Amino acid sequence: MPTTASAAHAFADVTASDSTLRRFLHGLPGVDAVGLEARAAALGTRSIKTTSKAYAIDLAISMIDLTTLEGADTPGKVRALAAKAVHPDPTDRTTPTTAAVCVYPDMVATAKAALAGSDVKVASVATAFPAGRAALPVKLADTRDAIAAGADEIDMVIDRGAFLSGRYLEVFEQIAAVRAECGDAARLKVIFETGELSTYDNIRRASWIGMLAGADFIKTSTGKVAVNATPANTLLMLEAVRDFRAQTGVQVGVKPAGGIRNTKEAIKFLVLVNETAGADWLDNHWFRFGASSLLNDLLMQRQKLATGHYSGPDYVTVD
Repeated sequence: MPTTASAAHAFADVTASDSTLRRFLHGLPGVDAVGLEARAAALGTRSIKTTSKAYAIDLAISMIDLTTLEGADTPGKVRALAAKAVHPDPTDRTTPTTAAVCVYPDMVATAKAALAGSDVKVASVATAFPAGRAALPVKLADTRDAIAAGADEIDMVIDRGAFLSGRYLEVFEQIAAVRAECGDAARLKVIFETGELSTYDNIRRASWIGMLAGADFIKTSTGKVAVNATPANTLLMLEAVRDFRAQTGVQVGVKPAGGIRNTKEAIKFLVLVNETAGADWLDNHWFRFGASSLLNDLLMQRQKLATGHYSGPDYVTVD
């Protein structure tokens, strides 16, 4: 498969200067907001039943980045979350593990130790999450510390102030610098905070900046603002990764995060993936959910399919 380096080479002229990058980004087709939202809504009406629903639930569980990003996080809370990631349902060992546990950099070592011997990845937010308001050397040090502690994945935030001011090359260069810091040690997810980007055109532009700079994933949100992942903004990002692969051969993942709380919503997002980017993205290497409470509902729905009834309130842990 072509690499991000080969994609960067193909678009070297585009990222050569602020003016060439701006010309490229503003030359992208404008987003038909009404059409985008209508398509997202229409795909959300697809009915998924029985065997397909069971498959979708297990797939969604396997795609979750089980997340705790609170100032009150403790080593005990992170260890409990890691145990839940490895065995989401301790009474049913056929339940898939989640994709990753996502924590702040100072909790990476704790998560890594707790997940030793499992296939669950350790993801860490970095680069002055969630605001992203720090000098580049600070962002790189934040990334470096997380990787040194054992992070397999880095979730970085872009400087929305720079983006909204039109300083696109600055945003590109910061992402590229963090990507270089990750090297082969960690995959990079780039968070746009779509709720702060104001327009769908901006989300499309940010998607292309992230992909051109070498992102392994593009991610909607931090989960720390009022508007997070929506079917429409995720659909737009899926279209972007589909188009990017068509032009470069390089596949980039997508991670909607924040606000996806139940099985019905999660399955709607999986339909979006299948119908927009295609089956190649229906894998936790290329699609993730940034969520915590979602897992509990998926487990309850899984148990309902298996037994025909919902379990009691103590069946799943309360996060």
